[in-house]
Amino acid sequence: MNRFGSKVAIVTGAGCVGPGWGNGRAMAVRLAEEGAQVLAVDRDPARLAETLERAGAARESIITCECDVTSSASVKAMADRAIEAFGRIDILINNVGGSAPGGPVEMSEEVWDSQVDFNLKSVFLTCKHVLPTMRAQGSGAIVNVASTSGLRWTGSAQVAYAATKAGVIHLSRVVAVQHAKEGIRVNTVVPGQLHTPMVEARLAGQRAGGDVDALLAQRLSRIPLSFMGDGRDTASAALFLASDEARFITGTELVVDGGMTARCD
Repeated sequence: MNRFGSKVAIVTGAGCVGPGWGNGRAMAVRLAEEGAQVLAVDRDPARLAETLERAGAARESIITCECDVTSSASVKAMADRAIEAFGRIDILINNVGGSAPGGPVEMSEEVWDSQVDFNLKSVFLTCKHVLPTMRAQGSGAIVNVASTSGLRWTGSAQVAYAATKAGVIHLSRVVAVQHAKEGIRVNTVVPGQLHTPMVEARLAGQRAGGDVDALLAQRLSRIPLSFMGDGRDTASAALFLASDEARFITGTELVVDGGMTARCD
């Protein structure tokens, strides 16, 4: 339970659009429970209240930070806040992201641009402002959260989300190789169709006519295992990749999808 004692972690998207275990919320709580000092980041500070509540006694190891990860100035302020509060940055987890429906014909250019900024530029900016600290330290671990939509068709046309999440995967590989000799590891967690609060809050409105049960059944039908995971499963993978247990792992992906991408249909 002290796997991350003396470590400092930044988790972006550490709030959630609704009650329950979102990916970022679970990662922030688990890191604090296992000894890390955590900067829990969200663009809406109100979303972090439940994160702190779920952390229980470990909430004393978490401080919160408002940040727009599509803004370079805001991200720099976030990195400065971590240094001011903790003196170093050992772990960066990039968890911000969201999908928009449609292919090139249906999707507006404005939506495409916002998806690129939200899902991909955000990762570029956090790496840009955190890597100098990790380089000076001679160590660090970055875990970026992508999606199985960046690997294959997952059931609906969401061209910008798929393209940007594929971009996150390859950005991670390039940065991993570039900075490996400086003691910095970079890996990607690739979650599948989990049951997180976003399903009820957003996806049900985009698909299945707002019928949450129908959407859950549709998503479950694609998963070889007989259940859907949640944010805690993403957190388990991310914490492993951020830990010293993964000291010889960099530039790769850990898929957390119940076997969905292994299917050929």
